[in-house]
This record gives sequence, C-alpha cells and structure tokens, in this order.
Amino acid sequence: DPQNVGEREQWFNKKLQDKIVLPGSMTTNDKGNDISINTPWTGSIFDSSWFVKPEYAKYRREGNIKVPFWLQPKKYYVGAAWYQKEIVIPREWAEKNIELFIERSHWETSLWIDGKAVGTKNSLSTAQVFDIGALKPGKHKLSIRVNNKIKALNVGPNSHSITDHTQTNWNGMIGALHLSVKPKITISRVAIFPDISAKTIVAKIWVKNSTRARVKASVTLVANTENKQAEKLKPQISAVTIERDSVYFELSYPMGASPLLWDEFSPNLYSLKVELNSASLGRDEKNIQFGMKDFKVEGTQFSINGRKTFLRGTLESAIFPLTGYPATDTASWMRIFRIVKSHGLNHVRFHSWCPPEAAFDAADRIGVYLQVECGSWPNWGAELGAGLPIDRYIYEESERIVKAYGNHPSFCMLVSGNEPGGKNHVAYLTNFVNYWKARDTRLVYAAGAGWPIIRENDFNNIPHPRIQQWEEELKSIINRERPKTNFDWSEVISKYTIPTVSHEIGQWCVYPDFKEMTKYTGALQPKNFEIFQDRLKDNGLLQLADSFLLASGKLQALCYKSEIEAALRTPNFAGFQLLDLHDFPGQGTALVGVLNPFWEEKGYITAKEFSSFCNEVVPLARFPKMVYLNNENLELPVEVSNFATAALHNLPATWYVTDMAGRQLFNGTFSSAPIPIGNAIKIGHISQSLKKIVEPTQLKLTLSIGSYQNSWDWFVYPAQLPKQGNDVLITQQLDDKAIQQLSNGGKVLLTLKQGKLKPANGGDIAIGFSSIFWNTAWTNGQAPHTLGLLVNPKHAALKLFPTDYHSNYQWWDAMSHSNAVILDSVAKGLKPIVRVIDDWVTARSLGLVFECMVGNGKLMVSSIDLISKKEERPEARQLMYSLLQYMQSNQFNPETEVPISKIKNL
Repeated sequence: DPQNVGEREQWFNKKLQDKIVLPGSMTTNDKGNDISINTPWTGSIFDSSWFVKPEYAKYRREGNIKVPFWLQPKKYYVGAAWYQKEIVIPREWAEKNIELFIERSHWETSLWIDGKAVGTKNSLSTAQVFDIGALKPGKHKLSIRVNNKIKALNVGPNSHSITDHTQTNWNGMIGALHLSVKPKITISRVAIFPDISAKTIVAKIWVKNSTRARVKASVTLVANTENKQAEKLKPQISAVTIERDSVYFELSYPMGASPLLWDEFSPNLYSLKVELNSASLGRDEKNIQFGMKDFKVEGTQFSINGRKTFLRGTLESAIFPLTGYPATDTASWMRIFRIVKSHGLNHVRFHSWCPPEAAFDAADRIGVYLQVECGSWPNWGAELGAGLPIDRYIYEESERIVKAYGNHPSFCMLVSGNEPGGKNHVAYLTNFVNYWKARDTRLVYAAGAGWPIIRENDFNNIPHPRIQQWEEELKSIINRERPKTNFDWSEVISKYTIPTVSHEIGQWCVYPDFKEMTKYTGALQPKNFEIFQDRLKDNGLLQLADSFLLASGKLQALCYKSEIEAALRTPNFAGFQLLDLHDFPGQGTALVGVLNPFWEEKGYITAKEFSSFCNEVVPLARFPKMVYLNNENLELPVEVSNFATAALHNLPATWYVTDMAGRQLFNGTFSSAPIPIGNAIKIGHISQSLKKIVEPTQLKLTLSIGSYQNSWDWFVYPAQLPKQGNDVLITQQLDDKAIQQLSNGGKVLLTLKQGKLKPANGGDIAIGFSSIFWNTAWTNGQAPHTLGLLVNPKHAALKLFPTDYHSNYQWWDAMSHSNAVILDSVAKGLKPIVRVIDDWVTARSLGLVFECMVGNGKLMVSSIDLISKKEERPEARQLMYSLLQYMQSNQFNPETEVPISKIKNL
C-alpha cells in the first residue's frame, strides 16, 4: 500500500490475494521494490559521492546497483503493508477473552477483525498485544496493517531500532505470533523486586477483572530453581479480593536461609510461579524468571551483590545479516553471549534499540549485564524536549520495556537513547531520569549514552576516557605521543562522584575480508564489499587482500589492547563499552570488529588472545616507553586489575622476557600477597639491566598471575652502532650532487622530509600510527587515512631492524615522521620494502620505503624522514643503519628501473 490508500478503501473488508510466510519480513519473502538510485533509505548518508562520482557510475546502472553505505537488501519497501489471515475460533473459546500476540512488528501496527477496527500499537521494543475480546466460534478474517515509514513520530533515522545502517527498516512480523484465550480474571503483570539482604522477594502483582463483579480469590507463590543443590522453597498462599475492574497488590516471599545469587560468574536463576484461583472464575498462572541480584552504584564504581564489578562491554546494534531483523530465539542469543564472554567481556550495550525477550533470557543464563535503550537516537533529524511526539513516546516505550523485561536479572541499566539532541534535551532528560529513579529501584539510569552529564544520573556514559576522540585525528594520544602503557584516565574521571562508563571506545578499522562475502546467503548482500574488491583489483592489488586483512588486523588488535588496558589501569573506573567486538556494517561501512558481523573470528586474533588483556583478572605493566637502548634499565611498575569473585590468594606471580625466537632472557617473581578486588592493584616492580642485549631485538614481556597471562612487545637497540662505509650518499632532496652520484653508478639514500611530498604523489594522505578511526566515508575523511603497514620481515634491508609483517610499536616513529608515496606515480606495479595499507575506498598502492635503479645508479627512497632530530629517535637511527648496511652489501640490486624525472617529481 505505497500510496497509503488501503485504510480509506477498506482493504480490511477485501480478500487479499498474495501470500507471505510469517514470521518474516517483506525482504525475506522477496517482496518490495528493486534497489535503485531513488530507493528511499532510512538513515543519513554523510558521503554522497556515490550519487555523482564517475568511479561509481557503473554501480548506479539499473541491474548493477551497488551501494557502499551499508549491506544491501535484495528488496526494499517503506510504507504500509497489509497482512491477512483467516482464523478459526474453536467452540471451547466461546465467550472467552481472546488476545493476539505479535512478538515484534516493525513497527506501527493496526488490527481489524472481520472489518472492525480493534486498535493500533506502536512499539519498537516490545510485543504488540491486542485484546480482541470474545469472538463467536467459526471463521473470522484477521487483517493487520504494518507501517514502517517515519511519520510524525520520529525516533531518528539513524536509530538502530529502524535504520538501514544496521538491522534495516524492515516491514513484517517476527517471533511468536499467536492467538490465546485469557480467563475472565487474569494476571496482567508481575514485577519481582529481590532483596538479597533480607533474603526475600517482593512480588508486585496486577490482576485484571473483565467480569465487573467483585471476586474473592487466592494467590499462591512458589519459587523453584534448576539447581538441585538449592534449598527447596515452600508455597505461600494469600487471600485477595479482586475489585470490579483491576487490582494491584504486593506480596513478600521468603527465599530461604541461603538463596542463590545471580551474577556473571554464577548466573543462578529462579522461576516464580504465581497462581490465581477463584472458585467462580477459575484460575490463571504466570511463571516468571528472575534472579537474586542487587546491581547498584557504589561510589565511582558499580557493585553486584555487594562486590565491586567492572563493566567490560561491547555494543550490539541489531546486526543480523541473514534476516535484516533480530533473532527471537534463545539459542541464537546464547551463541552471541558465549562469544562475548569468551573474549573476556561481561556487558552488552544495545545501542538505540531494545532486543527481544530471547536476548534477556540468554543473558540471564550466561551471566551478562545489559544496558538497554528506548529505541531512539534522537539526533540527525530528531530531537528531545521540543514538544514533538517523541517526547511522549520515550516515556511510553521505557514503560513498556520495564514492564516486559524488568524481571530479568541481566537487565541492569536503562538509558533513554544514544547521543540525544534538542535545545531542551537536558531538561527533558533530567525529568526522565528522576521519573525512573523514583519508579523502579532495580535498575540504574543515565540520561543518554554519550551525553549529557547531569547531576541526576546514576552513572555517566561519556566518550572522554578513550585514546581517540571524534575529530581528534592525528592529535590523539595514540598518534601524537610515543608508545607507552603508563597512562590512565584518573584525571578525566576525578571530577565525577558517580561511576563513569566510557562511551564507544575503540572504533579501530581493519581491511575487508572478501572471503566473508560467501556467507551472505539471506536478505542482505555485501555489495559494498564488491565495490571495494573491484577497486583493489583495478589497482592491481587483489592478490594482497588477505595480507592487508591480517596485517591491518594485527594493528587493530594492538589498538584495542592499548584502549582496554588504559581503562583497566584507571583506579576507581567503572567500565567501558567497545564499538565494537564485531563489525558495524553501516555508516559508510565501519569494519571495527575483531569479529565479522556473524560473530566469527577473522584469523588474526583468537578469543583466548583477546581475553589475555580483557578479562576479570588482567596483569598490567606500566611501560614508560616501548623502545629502549641497551645502556638503559627497564624500570617497570606492575599491577593487576582484579574483578574476580574475591581477592586472589597465594597465586604464583611471575614475569619473563623472551626474544622473537622464544628464548628466555630474563625472569623473576613477585610476592604472593593477596590481591584485593579493584583496578591498579600494585604487585611489584621490574628492574632489569639491558646491557646483555647487544643486537637490535624485539622482545616480549609476559606477566602471569596464576592462570591469567598478559604480554607486550617491546624493543631494544644498541646504544653504540659500528661505523659504516661512506659510499652511500644520504640526502633529503634530489639535488645536483645526488643526481651526479646516480649518474656515476653510485648509491643514494633519499630520505624525504615530512610534508615535502607533493599531493599528487601522496602528500595529502594523512598517515598516522593507528588504524583508521570508524571510517573515512562517515567522518568526512577524518585522519588517519591508512590501516598500518605490510612489511616483508625477511627483506635484507630490515635485517637490523627487527619486525613482523605488520605495524608494531617500533614503527610509530616512522609513521609519525612520514608521508605515504603513491607507488604507481613512480612506476606501475612498484613493490616496496615497507608498504602502507590504504583505505579500502581508494585502495591505492602506497609505500614508505622502496628501491629502484635510476640511470646508472641505485636509489633507496624513504618517505620516512630518518634525519630530523634523529638523536631523539632511536628507531629512526636504527632503521637508517639497517638500510645503509643493506645498501652497502652485494644484496642491494634493485630490479625496477625508474626515470629520474619520476623521482624529481616526488
């Protein structure tokens, strides 16, 4: 019904002819419109170049439409769609109340029975439940109209509850879809409030009476658990009087002498059976899953059941590539949460959406703390506090969310939505937080994810404690300061007296994994990957795709390690939320996950490796720098972040240093004093002379606390280097002397000053140590523009500069004092010694170090400045020494010939 005429033309009185399979969507049923340049997408497109640039022209042609913004649905439809089914009411349902349950509809849903309007529901977060009343036995026509178009109610087109960036703006109905009968007197809601200190629960019970008569009844409560070792609890019977319409009452129920508590380590669950019995009107029953849990604020941290905890979280942004809508079965969510926990995480934030019941059920069983949001990113086209329909909707949606899921022990935090906007949004959200703090004490509350900071917040969810901010570009800690691991966020959080949870840390990109493309067998297709693959192929680099993935992945993992450890080092910090453990397919394609959108590993870091620096217990070393000379001592404070079940007692604490061959060079032990719960618990100090290391060496420090182990790569170079021959001319410009040297068959090392490379040759490419932050399309080309290095570690030119095939801390200096040369501007197909991995959108062949024949001579070009302030740069000194040793050997025999004009043109 794209013209929205169905209601006016009374389609609910017609017999609709098409067929569709539910649960499902228009897209999963291959219904809707083909994708075109005019598809009315739901979501901001920051980079509109696809619509105009000639390099995208072939992807704008009918029959070959491919968009780079997000995963592309096979079909697309926005607007009203009608669903109709003939139902048969059995005789035994005569004169009984009938209810229609639609677990998740997307989104505005209207119902007609036999042409008579029943009502309209509008929730993105909870089931659409319609009270139909009594129907005569026999056939009836059920007509449902679903409208997924943004109308007056606008939650924000980028909200993950509706946007094409993530789950897609689908039209359909999913999950449980059923009709059921309700007794005349029914339990409409039960809210369970555990009190672990009193060892009781309070059951708040709402009963609905459709008879309009006053009724006497009894309520029986009994709690059970699957744990066979637990105390068996007795039923408790209470007499109640049900008024003519409805009644609310509270009952206290004892949980025994030693009730089992729920947390991430011991997710013990109970089921409360609530039975309502009336002699005249029969019985009704509910079984509610709950846990004995107390999650609350304790100073600047959170506590769970009286013990401090630390949130190690990731986002889930409604990313389901096979369907385009979220899973509604517990098994799927159990798999996701098991993967989350295998990476050492204990927390998931649902960014601007609320998952189905199955997610809460799975998190209850696995032991994961959840932050839920009210289906809105009220920014970029929506705002709060302006008197618009969204103002009322946020309150209504939060009510629905708490009613539906508030008993789940995994549900710990409620936030209005993501990064709210509107000139009156602070006042609006202050009232929102106060409303909920007074209404339900089971949860902790914040105004918004990202901002604002208000006095009323239970906790702040803010972006300041992270190593890269939006628009910070190359001025961030990881790009402007020499590598180290001794910084933390104490100064950032010291101004707050409530917990601080860092907002969306990470956002480090990795190269696309084109092998992943075969996995998209459902509703969404990776047409964005097809574009990126074409670009790489057109530039003659497709054979390097896997190498780019692995090398950029190693840098991505290093960035995440740096990010997470900074949080763990911060005393009294409350936690972090990664963006993201798995890839975010939208917003220009944000490949920020160490896992793909299917929650699968990509081949460069395992869950075990990730959890070495992200876990309940993590040994930490505060390196003041990562590169040393052998006339220095390694002076290293060592500490532990411990958020296990209790203080750690009598665990062996050791350290050792190995080289790249695995040979152990140094080792030691720490005292086995108890390690209390908390961040930055000091356990000792390493003091080690480095004199015995006489060769340039890449080292690994490993710290072990019992079974917990963490490690760091670091580097030692000789303080004194042997003298080298003088047959290589070292220069920073191709002057007459250098040209003469080459003409005479000599050797030249051209080491360019940073900033001197022409834009056409790569001088406008912003290169930094870190990986790309989020992506360049959504950030208007925010720096850096590159994804680290791809190096040949066995090349003779690097023999005295130990390296892996990827970026590591010894390359920070080079990346911070260089420009990336577009190699094809020198010679087509030129293979460098040190390659820079370009943004996948441009996919150019880039290099930092390459060799070539120029005239009669041999030339080594380094677009790394190896000369400026070299006395302060041990890495530059060592790299230049290694290059010169190679150039003075018989191995220096470049294969590629380059006209001198091409070098001059640089």
